[in-house]
Amino acid sequence: MPEITGRDLIAHRTARFFEDGDVVNLGIGMPTKCLDFLPEGVDVWVDTENGAIGLAGAPADGEWTDPDVVDAAGAVSKLRAGGCCFDSFTSFGYIRGGHVAISVLGAYEVDQNGNLANWMVPGKTAAGMGGAMDLVAGAKKVIIMTEHCDKKGSPKILKQCTLPLTAVGGVDYIVSELAVIHRTDAGLVLEETAPGVTVEEVVSKTEAELIIPAVVGSML
Repeated sequence: MPEITGRDLIAHRTARFFEDGDVVNLGIGMPTKCLDFLPEGVDVWVDTENGAIGLAGAPADGEWTDPDVVDAAGAVSKLRAGGCCFDSFTSFGYIRGGHVAISVLGAYEVDQNGNLANWMVPGKTAAGMGGAMDLVAGAKKVIIMTEHCDKKGSPKILKQCTLPLTAVGGVDYIVSELAVIHRTDAGLVLEETAPGVTVEEVVSKTEAELIIPAVVGSML
């Protein structure tokens, strides 16, 4: 296997949580890369909170598709055979009803209590958190894909979030380019590290307290 690093590694590892037939909601940006790394034999149905199940990615140049079928970012998307569109009322009833197997989101901050902040940056204008609050509350499993530190090198996995919260205690897993961290009742457990990354490096770049088991696995 060619070396996988950075965002590709995050997407590759996150996609391994998916099971064949799952309905998954992939947040704007990095989460959509998971579709490039689906394990062999795993086929998922992509849900979007604006009212569709079965999104199949952006059309190729010159390929016709319905311009009214868009993803959560408003980008035109293909719809796979068997896919369907519906109104926002039905969409959020579906999400809140617990029918989404996995919701994958990005984050500005996550803390050791499983709290998530992913919609507002101080000094920036934001319309609101969109459907993220519902997606965290309604999905059976919530996975956060994020770089371990921000552009200034400051940890994004904190003892306590400082930004306005999207969800309280809703995060199950954090997948970064350094590690896979599982939130349990006991706290944040370091389950896996990336190739060449030591436990000590992960700890040094994480503000939150981590539980270190006797054996830490590999992301690949």
